[in-house]
This record gives sequence, structure tokens and C-alpha cells, in this order.
Amino acid sequence: MTRGAARVCLAAAGVCLAGCMIGPKYSRPAATTAPADQGQLPAEFKESNGWKQAQPAEGTLTEDWWQAFGDPELNGLEEQVDVSNQTIKAAEAQFRQARALVAESRAGLYPTISTNPGITTNRGSSTVATASPGLGEYGNFALPFDLTYELDAWGRIRRSIAAARAEMQATAADLATVRLSMHAELAIDYFELRSLDAQKQLLESTLAAYQKALDFNQNRFAGGLASGAEVAQARTQLETTRAQSVDIGEARAQFEHAIATLAGRSPESLSLAQAPLATAPPVIPTGIPSQLLERRPDIAAAERRMAAANEQIGIARAAFYPILQITAAGGYQASSIVDWFNWPSRFWALGPNALQTLFDAGRRRAATEAATAAYDATVADYRQSALNAFREVEDSLAALRVLERESAAQRVAVEAARQSLDLSTNRYTGGLVTYLEVVTAQSTALANERIEVDLLRRRMDACVLLIKALGGGWDVTKLPS
Repeated sequence: MTRGAARVCLAAAGVCLAGCMIGPKYSRPAATTAPADQGQLPAEFKESNGWKQAQPAEGTLTEDWWQAFGDPELNGLEEQVDVSNQTIKAAEAQFRQARALVAESRAGLYPTISTNPGITTNRGSSTVATASPGLGEYGNFALPFDLTYELDAWGRIRRSIAAARAEMQATAADLATVRLSMHAELAIDYFELRSLDAQKQLLESTLAAYQKALDFNQNRFAGGLASGAEVAQARTQLETTRAQSVDIGEARAQFEHAIATLAGRSPESLSLAQAPLATAPPVIPTGIPSQLLERRPDIAAAERRMAAANEQIGIARAAFYPILQITAAGGYQASSIVDWFNWPSRFWALGPNALQTLFDAGRRRAATEAATAAYDATVADYRQSALNAFREVEDSLAALRVLERESAAQRVAVEAARQSLDLSTNRYTGGLVTYLEVVTAQSTALANERIEVDLLRRRMDACVLLIKALGGGWDVTKLPS
């Protein structure tokens, strides 16, 4: 019996060592299949022409990419995101769950051992014919151990582990995507708030100038040099601008609340002092399009889910082959507690078994077709993620290039509007024109200055969106193995 058991184990080990992997071998497909590019990625971004590239000394984006803006207050807020943001915490918990599932799948490589001890008192029926009539009452003391081990002859377990590992890596990339999105959203909200501070500062200085203009017109009216209509125009201009200044407070409060929420804080616990946006956006190193496949966490997540879907095809195909197992049972069993652990009370059983489905009405074939279709869907998702990434980078590059030129032109327009206002004011003081011309020049100057402030805000937002489109400072080397 011992030699027979040894032969069974050796045969089982041979089958296990000779086991093969059923199903397709995974290889990452091309990121695009458009006829125009024949699956090849472009050597550079289309909209990078005219874009000032970062110098080699400036290096590449780091994980703490927001430090490139040189704003200590922004840096402090961004540091709170990783610690307290609840959306990131949820994504991190999902990653830990996926990592635990890898360990659960890996457990299939090892045997399962269980026990079911029990003590029972039995009495056979006297009115039923049995093999042992008149046995009466007897005890049953059992301490059995059962061992079950599935031979992974067709690679089902190994593919399950690979699929779980790929899904775990995809979840890690999801975590990086959420982290990048939360940091980018906070940066955009922060620059929106600082832009409103700049608008507020502009309106406050304009209000001071308008108040002087109203006082000037009231004095002229008192001296009989101006009409009541001119005083009314000056007052209307002043109060309209004051209303615009007050209205900014609502939007600023909302952005401040949003920043507090992103930092994991309650709105009442965060108060940001007014600090107008004044710095120009930094120069961002863009790299080449093919690097996006390594630097974008959402693309990495799509690629890993594509690998997991490929493993599912192999798992589905393995169902066409028998499940090979080795089972063993042993322990002690006796009719009295005195004899329970005596050597003669031992029992054991050992042997292989196989389970093969002979007919399932096409269920396994349908499962294989479903797994293949699911894989095709992940391939399409991967390619679409890559195309979206290229588009987002191109959009941000175009926006930064155009907005920089527009800002330069707007600076000239602001200077011209200020000169026009000075000329109109002097002409009005000299009695050459009515105050309506001054009001028109004031409105034009204020509108152009507000546009200039808003253009700076748009440039900062586009810079953040470019960093987000480039994947921030993340790359696939950060995926857990």
C-alpha cells in the first residue's frame, strides 16, 4: 500500500510538471490601427510646433508636479490630498482588496487540508434489518483529516493567478489615476480662486478711481460746470462695478469650499487669504507620444485589464479538459474514547480522481466565446484610452500656444485702453467731450483688464491639464509586481 501510494504521488507530480498552459499567449497589441498611421505612433505631437520645450536641465515631471508652479500655499494644500482625500482612500482600499484576491488565487497552487472531528452516540433501530442486528447503542469518536490537491495540468490556476495579478496592477493604476485627478482638480480650483482674487483686486482699484470720478463730477455739478446726467452716469458706473465686485465673493467661496473638500477638510476649517494670481505658467516637458503608453495610469490600467481578459480566455478553454485531483483522508476513529487514539484505530485513504464534463449543451463553448469577446472589448478600450490621451495632450498644447499669443495681444490692448481712458478724461476735463465718452473708455479699459486676468487663469488651467494629460510624474515602473 505504501509503494502504491508513492507511485500515485510520483505519477501525479509527473502530470503536474508536464502540465501545459491552455489558451492564447498575451502580447500587447498596437495602440492604434488607423490606416493613416498603420499602427505606428507619431514621432512628435502635432501641436508641439511653436511650443517652447523645456530644457534638458529642467528634467521631467516629478510625482509632486505641482511644485513646478512655485506656490508654497498650493504645495501645502496638495500635500493634504494624499493624506485626507476620501476618494483616494476609497481607491486605495480597492487596491488592497485586489491585492488580497491575488493571494486568494495563489492559494489554489497548494493543497487544502480540513478536519471534521465529532463525537456521537448511536443506536440502531430494532425493527429495521441491518448488517449488525442487535448492535444496540454504541459511540463513534472520529478525528478525520481530508486533503485535496488539484493538479494544474492545463494552467487554469496559474492563469487565475495571472488574471488576479493583472487586475491588481490595473487597480493600482486606477489609484494613480484618481490621485492625479484629485491633485489636478485642486490645482485648477486653486488657480480659479486666485484668478478671482486678481479680479477682486482689479475691481477694488477701479472702484477707487470711479469714486474719485464721481466726486469730481459732483464738484463740477455744484459749480455749475457739469450736468446732473453726468453725475448719474458716474454713479451708475461706480455702483455697477461695486455689484460686480460683490458678486465675485460667491464664486470665490464655492472654490474655497471645493478646495477644502479635496483636501479632506470641512469647509469651515479652511480660509484662504486673498492673493491675486500673478505668476506665469511654467514650461512643461512634453516628451513624445509613445511615452504616454508608459506615463498615463489610465492607459496602463486599460492594458493590464486587457492582459487579465486574455487570461480569462485560457481559463475558459481549460474547462474542456478534465480536472485532476489527488485526495487523501486519514485520522482516528473508534467506538469508545479509550480506544480513540490507539494505533489500531487509525484509517487512511489516498488516490487520484478526475472530473470531466461530457455534455453541457454548449455552455463551455459559449463561455469561451464570451471571454474572447470581453478581451476584444478591452483591446478597444485600451486603444480608445490611448487616442484620448493623445487628443488631451494636443488640446492642451494648442491651448497653451494660442493663449500665450492671445495674452501678448491682450497686453497691447490693455495699454491702448488705458491710453484711451487718459485721453478721454483729459478731453472731458477740458470741456471738449461729454462724460459719456469717459464712461465708455472706462468700461473698455476695465473689460480689457479683466480679460487679461482671465487669460492668465486659462493658461494656468491649460498647464495643469497638460500635466494631467501627460500622466504627471507617474510611470508603469510604479506598478506593483
